[in-house]
Formats: sequence, structure tokens, C-alpha cells
Amino acid sequence: MSPKNMKDRVIDRIGELDEVNLQNFIQMLSKEHRFLDSLFDSLQEAILVISSAHTILYHNAAAKEFLGLPDKLASIPVEKLLPGLNLDLLLADSKLGSRKSMRQELELTYPEHRIVQMYALPIDRADAPYALILNDITATMERAASEVESERGKAISMLAAEVAHEIGNPLNSLYLHLQMLQRLLKRPEPDVADAAQEVDEARAEVERLDAIINQFLHALRPGKPVFEPLDLKSLVLESLNFMKQEITDRKIQLEFYWGENVPQVNGDPGQLKQAFYNLVRNAMQAMPSGGSLTIRCTADDAFVMLSVSDSGCGIKPENMQKIFKPFFTTKNAGTGLGLMIVERIVREHGGALAVDSRENVGTTFTISLPRRVRLVRGLPAPDERKQLPTKERQPE
Repeated sequence: MSPKNMKDRVIDRIGELDEVNLQNFIQMLSKEHRFLDSLFDSLQEAILVISSAHTILYHNAAAKEFLGLPDKLASIPVEKLLPGLNLDLLLADSKLGSRKSMRQELELTYPEHRIVQMYALPIDRADAPYALILNDITATMERAASEVESERGKAISMLAAEVAHEIGNPLNSLYLHLQMLQRLLKRPEPDVADAAQEVDEARAEVERLDAIINQFLHALRPGKPVFEPLDLKSLVLESLNFMKQEITDRKIQLEFYWGENVPQVNGDPGQLKQAFYNLVRNAMQAMPSGGSLTIRCTADDAFVMLSVSDSGCGIKPENMQKIFKPFFTTKNAGTGLGLMIVERIVREHGGALAVDSRENVGTTFTISLPRRVRLVRGLPAPDERKQLPTKERQPE
């Protein structure tokens, strides 16, 4: 009998154990607990187990170093330690028996500046629904930034080769439709309906070519953002109004939730509209037979979070790491550059782009942008045992 099966059987009969056997069993559990603690403390990744009330139930040694955790954690929500993290959606779904995974990059400023990659993994426990795994990628991001210029030539060559390949298919199709139209017009009595259909098909291919070229130019020559104070709500409503007819034609139900007192951000209105437009277009393409499109905006002390959610086909787990690569697409009419452009725009605005998706259920993309006036909450040092200080506002 395996130790696991033996332990399960003992647990089932724990009420029947005598004092000696009960003591032995408790000692065995204690040894296992110490072994697991030692194992998790040896990991370089920070591990947090969070409660449904957003507090920390368990952390390993790396987490204490990463976050400068105080000795008393019972009253500190995990969002105070990880600015920009929003677990409300995950925890709400977990209460309904649903389990989502989430990947997100976060910028930490306390106790030192770090950029971490966070994975939220579901746990099959009602009191501890999620584990957070944090990997420090600061050095990787710094290396990537220093290599941008040297890689620029390679990227341009790669994009040019890819766009040449992408243009080939619509050009061939356009040629065939025009050839067919030419034959129709040479008939003594050309069929007007057939000719109109060929014209429509040719026009669709021209529009596809135009989209590929425009996306390529945006990716190749993005331009530096010109910052100004922005009210995101006005910007989003302008974009939705522009797309209103298409949303209606596709039989998509739009839901709009805007938090109270959402602050301004500093941003380039044109570029942020482009990012939002790309996310909404992606969402609509994921729902070819109609569905639900939800736009939601909230804010915390440091960031304004704008999310675009659809009830479409979702993203397969094996494609999650590919969706930001240029020209990767699972859509028949997609260019594969939209998400790459969104990620670049968000990054140049000092923000972060997160995605969580469930296949055949839907996808949510969340843009987190620094608020124009950041609210600062000081965290106690690890050896201090006092409540957090009151909220202070930084001068503009």
C-alpha cells in the first residue's frame, strides 16, 4: 500500500485511533509539512496562496524577499502588495465553480524595483482558490530593452518577408476574381448578379490587402506617443460610437460598466484608440454568430484598468504564448499584427497588457495604465507590526 493510500485510510478512521497511533499520525503529518515548507522555500519563484478574501494564507521565502512581507499579513489584501493585479474576476468565477488561469506582467516598486511575470493557478479548495507564482524577469526585460536597436533590423526584415507572404494570397484571389469578371463581361448577355458578386469578392480582397498594409505600417513605424491628460471614458465612447453599426450588424450585445471616479491617465489619444479598436475587433471576430461584448473600467491606487471581454471561442492553451507574435492568427481574415501593436502601445504608455481566456467560454484582455495622479500607500517594514499608513496623494 502506498503512503498516500495509507494516509487516506487513516484519515477516514481518525476518530477510531488510540492516543499513541494518533500521536504518530500527527508526527508524520508534521514531517511532511516541514518537508514541503523546505521544498517551496528552496524555489527561486515567489509563491503565494490567497484566500477568497484576497489575503495571503501561505508564502514561501522568495515571496517574503520579493515583496518585503511584514510578519502580520492577516489584514493586508494581496492587491496592496501587487499593484495592478485585479483578482475580482477570478475569485468571482471560482465561487461559481469555474476555474481560470491568468498570466500578467506586474511592476513592483517595493521593497525594490522589479518586473515580475505572474501566473494565477486555480486550487481545488474553497478557502484557498488560487496560487500566485511570481517570476522575477527584471534582468530579462532590461536585456531586451538594450537589444531593441540591434534587433530592429532583423525585425524589419522579418516583417517585410512575412507581409510579402501575406499579400500573396489576397493578390492571387483578386486576380482570379477580376479574370472571372472579365469573362462574364465578354458574354453576349452578361449576368449582372454574377458580375456584382465578383466585384464584391474583389472589393473584399482589396480591403484585406489594405488592412494588411496598414497594420504593417503601424508595426513598422509606430511613432512615439504624444502624451496629454486623457479621460478614458470619452475616448472609449467615441471609439464604440464609431463601431456601433458593425456591433449591431454582428448581433453583438454590448455591456458597459464604468467605475465611479475613474481618474485621468496620460496618453496619446490616437494610439490608445488604435489599441482599444484592435481589441474590440478581435473580440467581434471571435463571435461570428453574435454574443456578448463587455467593456469594463476600474481603478486602484496606481492604475486604471480597462478590460474588453467577449463570449467567443476563447484561446487554446497551446496558443497563449503565440498570440503576440507577428502574423500569428487563427482567424481567416486576420493579419496577426493587431495584438502585437496593442502590446507595443501599452508598453510605451508605461502600462501592462494581461489576458485570461477559457476555450469555448470567452476571453478578456485588460489594459492597465498608470493613473495621472498616483495614490501612494506605504508598506510596513518586515519587522514592523502596525497598520498601513493612511492614503496620501502625490503632487502632480
